[in-house]
Amino acid sequence: MRSGKAGKPRVKICGITNVEDALAAVEAGADALGFVFYEKSPRYVTVERAKAIVDRLPPFVERVGLFVDRTPLEVDLACAESGMSLAQIHFEVDESYLHALHTKALPVVRARCPEDVMNFAGRYRLVDAYCESYGGAGKRLNLEWFEGVDCSRIVLAGGLTPENVSEALAYGFYGVDVSSGVELEKGRKDPAKVEAFVRNAKGDTTCAP
Repeated sequence: MRSGKAGKPRVKICGITNVEDALAAVEAGADALGFVFYEKSPRYVTVERAKAIVDRLPPFVERVGLFVDRTPLEVDLACAESGMSLAQIHFEVDESYLHALHTKALPVVRARCPEDVMNFAGRYRLVDAYCESYGGAGKRLNLEWFEGVDCSRIVLAGGLTPENVSEALAYGFYGVDVSSGVELEKGRKDPAKVEAFVRNAKGDTTCAP
């Protein structure tokens, strides 16, 4: 049995590196944009670059900074300087780390098995497929792992595309997150794919393809 509230999930477009992609995603209806502050990622942006993009955004758009192997102080400083509203903690941490943050946090569960999706069950969390490169690899999670799980506090990531995101709608996820699935190349988005992803994620069949 699938569990969770049926409705339109929030949509996050991650790996934003330029103003054009950011504004196109917002125009398409994205609820949140993700900025990768992990130097080894091909989608890495500096704090200064992210701030320049954020300054061009309209109000009411969530700005999410992705961090790997950073202290709570480093995360807080980067978020404050870049204008992030949420910190996505994309490495293994415990509750004491999350409590040390002054920035609102979204822990990431890098799932290796079905039991992992219940990690941080009391929190809003992002569940991604495990890979060594910390996201953006396009590895897809098995949706069967979410059978019978309350997904109303889960943001689903990992291998999502405009073609397959609608398969997740029945599970009642709080949100869905995409990066490589809407790219022309690493670090550059395809506006048509972004628009199609948002439309299909929200189950909007009233718009022309």
